[in-house]
Amino acid sequence: MVTVALVLVTVKRVKFQQRSRKAMEKARRNMINVALNHGTLQHPVKGTHTGSRVFMQPASEGTGIIAGGAMRAVLEVAGVRNVLAKAYGSTNPINVVRATIDGLENMKSPDMVAAKRGKSVEEILGK
Repeated sequence: MVTVALVLVTVKRVKFQQRSRKAMEKARRNMINVALNHGTLQHPVKGTHTGSRVFMQPASEGTGIIAGGAMRAVLEVAGVRNVLAKAYGSTNPINVVRATIDGLENMKSPDMVAAKRGKSVEEILGK
C-alpha cells in the first residue's frame, strides 16, 4: 500500500513562502491511501469531477503508463507503473487531475473487500 498526497493549490497575490507553507499544510490534511498490486491498480476504476470522467484499468507488467498528460503526472506520483487510462468529457487539466484522484480514492483493496464481506483475503483472491 502506498500513501500519496495529491493537492492542487491555486493561490494568488501571496508571497512564495506563504504559498508553499499553505500547500504543505493542505497536503498533510488531504493524504489518500492508494492500494497498488505490483505497480498496477487492483481493479478497473472510474472517477468523475464536474464534466470530466476518467477510466483506469490494470495493465500487465511492461505496459507502462498509457494515459494523457495531466492524468499521467498523477499516476506517476502515485507510484503506478502499469495502467491503461482514458479521459472522457472535459479534458481541462485541473478537472482531469481531480477526476483521477477521485478514481484512486474509490479503489478498494482486497483487505477492504474482505472486511466488508466477512471473509479472509485468501478467499477473496481465490488462493
